[in-house]
Amino acid sequence: MSEECKTLEAYLAPLTQHKQRKLHDEHDRYESLLRRSFNGECDTMTAVNGVVTGEDLNWHSKNAIKQYVPNLLDEDTYDASQLADTHPIRYANTAAVFDHDDDRHYEICWEVPLPGRGTNFWIPLQLNPEQEDWWHSLIDDEDDSVWAGELRVQRDGDRWVLHVTANYEVEPDHSCSCDSDGVTPVGFDVGESKLLVGCALRDDTPVDPLFVDGGRVRHLRQKQASAEDRLKPRYASKLLDDLVWGRWQDAIEDEVEKASHRAVEYASQFENPVIVLEYLDGITGEDIGKYWNRRLGKWLFSRLQSRIEDKAAEHGIAVEYVHPHHTSKTCHACQHVGYRSHQGTFKCTNEACWVSEYQADLNAAANIANRLNPWGESLPWKTVGDDSPQSGGQWQAHQDTSPSEGLPSERRASDDKGSSSSPAVGAGAEPETGDANTS
Repeated sequence: MSEECKTLEAYLAPLTQHKQRKLHDEHDRYESLLRRSFNGECDTMTAVNGVVTGEDLNWHSKNAIKQYVPNLLDEDTYDASQLADTHPIRYANTAAVFDHDDDRHYEICWEVPLPGRGTNFWIPLQLNPEQEDWWHSLIDDEDDSVWAGELRVQRDGDRWVLHVTANYEVEPDHSCSCDSDGVTPVGFDVGESKLLVGCALRDDTPVDPLFVDGGRVRHLRQKQASAEDRLKPRYASKLLDDLVWGRWQDAIEDEVEKASHRAVEYASQFENPVIVLEYLDGITGEDIGKYWNRRLGKWLFSRLQSRIEDKAAEHGIAVEYVHPHHTSKTCHACQHVGYRSHQGTFKCTNEACWVSEYQADLNAAANIANRLNPWGESLPWKTVGDDSPQSGGQWQAHQDTSPSEGLPSERRASDDKGSSSSPAVGAGAEPETGDANTS
């Protein structure tokens, strides 16, 4: 058996001003400690503990920071050189305390952890209707097929959304092992000049590449960022929802759908293909500049990869993740470190190499594909990271759709692999009853 995980999502029911302020304050405290730990280069749990000890933050989030920051600084994991502008509040799996009552308007409530004694409060959850069966399995004491991992709470417009990592076991699928002979690795690089570049390798040689232009998505993201800067100070929430996270976001979603369809269609033409993607967690590092993130959005990384995974699963194509380090700076032919003379061109510094100049995104895609090998480069798992849908994502709270997704015993989901220990479910004080208006 192998462990995989799925991200469950639920909107917090509308909060009172008092609870809204408490959650805002907790978010500010979390980000402050996260940045202090990161800027202080706390690369061990002990070092992070020295920063968070005695600070006014719930202990579940303190434990999450102790795990998260050393991974950010680890050169073999993220090797991040800077943090993203915003982060969700992360909680260890011990914060997965839920209560269920069929008689309530919102059946499931979550106990929101706060620092101090007697400060926690309960809040009803507005579940993604397609995931209700998963949620019920997660909180059922007698159902051990699904258990909670890390939790994350983040802003989504004027709402808060909770993401819970649901871990489960599946039978390993050996139908297309990356260690077996005869597979064709197909690497995909998400870039700025090109939204997506695909490259298949035959005998370690790139063949018949795919280029998906990123100009329209980049233009839409620039318009979104500019509009947000102008409208947020004016509290023009309706215009933000209708325009920035409405029409423009729908247009970006459309481009993502088209690109992911072309990616899987491209991979399908090769014999025994394995799609290879970079393990990116929405972190701005040396390969993902802050300016790039602002223009294209870190949400785009996980969204595009997620849609490729979904479509690949429908076609029976395996998806593997590899370390992203220096894929854009290394020559795919000789593995020497080179440089980008400008955005679209890579130059190799090895005089003995046949590559002098190469299309930069294609070079990165070839490196990604080349890291699928039996010597340990491929990652055995991929955590969900910060891949939560932002505004305009796949599911919005107002939609009314019917549950359609099966449980692990009914369907092998194509979600990310991960692991975590079991939470305490149903503990704590009595939750609030009633609907969202009472919270």
